[in-house]
Amino acid sequence: MRIVSLLPSATEIICSLGLQDQLVGVTHECDYPPIVRTLPKVTNTLIPDSASSLEIDQLVRKRLKGRNALYTLNTDVLQTLQPDLIVTQTLCDVCAVSADEVQSAACSLPGSPTIINLEPERLSEIYDAIRQVAEATDTQRTAEHVIEELMFRVNAVVERSNQLKIKPRVALLEWLNPPFSCGHWNPELVRLAGGIEVLGKEGQRSRTLTWSEVIESQPEVVLIACCGFNIGRTLEDISGLQSVDGWKELPAVEAGRAYVTDGSQYFSRPGPRLVDSLEILAHLIQPESSPLPEGAPIVGLPAQKESSLH
Repeated sequence: MRIVSLLPSATEIICSLGLQDQLVGVTHECDYPPIVRTLPKVTNTLIPDSASSLEIDQLVRKRLKGRNALYTLNTDVLQTLQPDLIVTQTLCDVCAVSADEVQSAACSLPGSPTIINLEPERLSEIYDAIRQVAEATDTQRTAEHVIEELMFRVNAVVERSNQLKIKPRVALLEWLNPPFSCGHWNPELVRLAGGIEVLGKEGQRSRTLTWSEVIESQPEVVLIACCGFNIGRTLEDISGLQSVDGWKELPAVEAGRAYVTDGSQYFSRPGPRLVDSLEILAHLIQPESSPLPEGAPIVGLPAQKESSLH
């Protein structure tokens, strides 16, 4: 089978099922596992490299209003690859190639490839997405082993979090300019890790906030995981927090419990590494009993201007 993935999370699911040798094309954002970085890219982004966070937000809102995606297909590359299976999504209107464009491109390909859409909104639905890919690729047995291992890790986190006598107030932010609450599966991750998400709602989309809302929520732990940004790019926006009235006085900031992580690799991708994201949260909420996943980067933001690596 020749498989094309139009989602970084789908690419990770495909590889978790041992199908990396059948993966022939990926998006420009697919970078994990590292082996996929050399595969042909079947998408382009409309976001300029030099765009600021505010400019990206304005572009997203404009594309949403017009019901247009931020990414386009490289149809010539897709024609050359001649996939048997295309894995995409319809959950987010702007963060992947539009479903209509995928369907139109597929109709022009020889053999009419199968298209599957992944639409997880909660952690349990990630398991459903893995099974959906497995059914299309005849890897059901492998999928159950993968899911069993993920569930084992989730249950280990939950067992530890159930021992907490006090659950801290947590703000998981998915964007800074303007601030956004977390959405979909992320508020659930906060709860499972032993925290109380004060801004996002389980199973609902992220929403635009005011900084007054963030300050009024008085979180005791803050985790900034900007969608699509690595730590370095996110830190470019951190200096602006110093001018936010009340930021330095937040319980989380005063206690040195405000952090930045890689929002591109974690929290934004509804695939197997959402469990890594859960373990990151668990470590920040209960560091004594929950180890940080290997390779997961965290930068702490003390109340002072200097940042320190934890």
